[in-house]
Amino acid sequence: MNSNQVAADGSFRLPGSRTGVLFIHGFTGSPESIAPWARGVHEQGGYTVHLPALIGHATTWQELNSTTWHEWFAGIEAEFLALKERCDRVFVAGFSVGGALALRLAQLHGEKIEALLLLNPSIYDEKNKKFYFALPFLKHIIPSLPSGVMDVKRPTSKRLSYSRLPLKALDSLRGLWRTVEDNLHQVSNPLFIGYSLEDHVVDPLNSETIINNVLSHEIREVIFEDSYHNVSVDNDAEILISESVSFINDVLSGEIGESDPEFDERDLIDAEFDAIVSGLSLDASTGTTYLDELERIEESERFTPPNPILPRANRENRVAIALVITGPVLILFTNVLHMDPIGLGAWPGLLLFAGGIARMLYLHARPYDDGEDGAEL
Repeated sequence: MNSNQVAADGSFRLPGSRTGVLFIHGFTGSPESIAPWARGVHEQGGYTVHLPALIGHATTWQELNSTTWHEWFAGIEAEFLALKERCDRVFVAGFSVGGALALRLAQLHGEKIEALLLLNPSIYDEKNKKFYFALPFLKHIIPSLPSGVMDVKRPTSKRLSYSRLPLKALDSLRGLWRTVEDNLHQVSNPLFIGYSLEDHVVDPLNSETIINNVLSHEIREVIFEDSYHNVSVDNDAEILISESVSFINDVLSGEIGESDPEFDERDLIDAEFDAIVSGLSLDASTGTTYLDELERIEESERFTPPNPILPRANRENRVAIALVITGPVLILFTNVLHMDPIGLGAWPGLLLFAGGIARMLYLHARPYDDGEDGAEL
């Protein structure tokens, strides 16, 4: 792909200075979903900008469902190394799951990265953990589910992500989340972390977890009050761009940089512990942060609508799942343990299992409103 040329998948490279910025979009999304952020940073800062498409993205959800997070990361890693060859100093910016991929890059190539810029980063999803419990089994029965609305406060009619949520790819994503969260202590780069106070896709507590567990000496928090999940195409887009350029320039000028090399890891861990118990952020420039206040806000005030990307397990879903689980149990009792509590052999188990599968397929094949915009993680 030539410089300035937009590829069919929406990816592009913009030539600029010897400072490069690699942008990473979110799960089920496309480069177009964060293109305004990338282009704005290029125009205001004059940096070289690369915005690739994650493998399996910007094509079809079926193609994404045949890929794993290792493939997404391998593509991003190759793009990062290519940008590093062109530029003296490289920054990595990630949105949502793109933030998790950016953190993974820092865990493996931290010494080559000047700083990280994370926008509503996603490293876990506690709200849907009951659904994820069944996902390793469900993904072999149902390939996808309808995706939710695009979480943007500003009115929009354009879809920027898949209308279906591929379940095999989603299950693989959980492996990325675990890997990144377990290794947050390996990140020590200067960190820009922006999050929306009202995000219905990614809980802002993801950002708090990152802040409290990385060993970054310099952390700049930016809070967006007039946008939902995808700030890049929402009301605070200009704030996001200007704050990103300001942060990059501060790192380049040396105003923000690495911590004193004599300040060893033990001291960093002690400082982190003192910050937690005293209710302070690791950013010593502020007394308390918006994230501290978030803990004091009741759940109903933090999230007005439910998480739109995954369906809640309503009564019909629960009945179907119960049938799918009960059927194999009866078959196990009959054929393996040679116990027949009903006296009809394995047939009741087979019928229950088949009925549960049929019910699931019926529930998830029902028509949904394709006019809505798909949310991306």
